[in-house]
Amino acid sequence: MTPELRTERLEFLPYRPEHEDVFVELLRDEEVCRWMGQDLVPEPQIREVFRAILTDIYPEGRFDVWGLWLAGRYVGHAEVKPTGNVEGHELVTALAPGYWGRGLGGEVIRGLLRHAAENLGLTEAYGMVGAENTASLAMCRRVGFRHLRDVVGDDGSVTKLLIIPTAAGWADGAERTAAEAGAQTPATGTGATDGPVPVGAPGAKDVVGVASGEGLAGAVRGEVVAGAASGEGLTGAAGTEGLAGAASAGEAG
Repeated sequence: MTPELRTERLEFLPYRPEHEDVFVELLRDEEVCRWMGQDLVPEPQIREVFRAILTDIYPEGRFDVWGLWLAGRYVGHAEVKPTGNVEGHELVTALAPGYWGRGLGGEVIRGLLRHAAENLGLTEAYGMVGAENTASLAMCRRVGFRHLRDVVGDDGSVTKLLIIPTAAGWADGAERTAAEAGAQTPATGTGATDGPVPVGAPGAKDVVGVASGEGLAGAVRGEVVAGAASGEGLTGAAGTEGLAGAASAGEAG
């Protein structure tokens, strides 16, 4: 069962039926979609994704999905989900543009890493960042993410697959080999997605990772709202993958 989490300023709350409209508003925002590497999705499809969170993802315990709240206001979305790009879990965040540039992206990532270590027993986690999203990539390096390999989409777009140890991972000294870091792998989807944007760098977009270009919405077909199991993004998941191969949709701050 997805637990409630808290960081310095944010509450991570499992979605409830009354949150549907704010969720739809987030995923219908052009800037959020742009940095998640996805096209605007019809509203009915996004509503289907939201309902799948309540009726499939939560009841079946597929992965953890939250709405993000700041002083009682909905500001974004977060997930920790299995990823189809590697053996492991991906961090996904998407903040509404009005909350970019406040350092919230990094706060979300830190909260997700703590949850991954303490509650899920993970020693490392992954993120996806579009190669053109230089601000988020620089921020990820400062936070401790390391480049693992490039994921090349069918359209030639390049997404950076990043890895970071959780608190448990740092303790264990978890490392990947140089061979892994140099490999390139074709993506299963169309490509571009913007990944984890954890600590605060002005200009970075708080939208992390739609690993395959389908984003929060490509998911209305039985894969899990989260781009998850196959790196499709928040909506490539409407069925069982999760809302977002989007490890960090938004400001990266």
